[in-house]
Amino acid sequence: MRAMVIDDSRAMRMILKRIVTKLNFEAVEAGDGKEALDLLHAMTEVPELALIDWNMPNMNGLEFVTHARADPRLREMTLVMVTTESEQSQIVRALAAGAHEYVIKPFTEGAMIEKLALLGLVPTGANS
Repeated sequence: MRAMVIDDSRAMRMILKRIVTKLNFEAVEAGDGKEALDLLHAMTEVPELALIDWNMPNMNGLEFVTHARADPRLREMTLVMVTTESEQSQIVRALAAGAHEYVIKPFTEGAMIEKLALLGLVPTGANS
């Protein structure tokens, strides 16, 4: 399985990439929503999962989610917002736009694995 990590923070991309790699995902990185869309359009196979920051330059996470949901080729991708935006109204906006889940930074590795397990994206026994 493949995952795309979309965050303008290199450190956060490394953290998320390490978590999904432990879960046997092949990870691809993008520094913002526009770069992510460009990469996705160049790929022959769409990743099963995208972990998306909200606050990024060029194209923010909410705009990315909206674009991904409008593209028939990307509709099957599971979208998880991973962000410091913790207001209920922001969470509702992201879910209404098409995000499947929402993880608030800072998070623990265990919390992220649990969230992915809820979405059916963690193989049994992978979170050990």
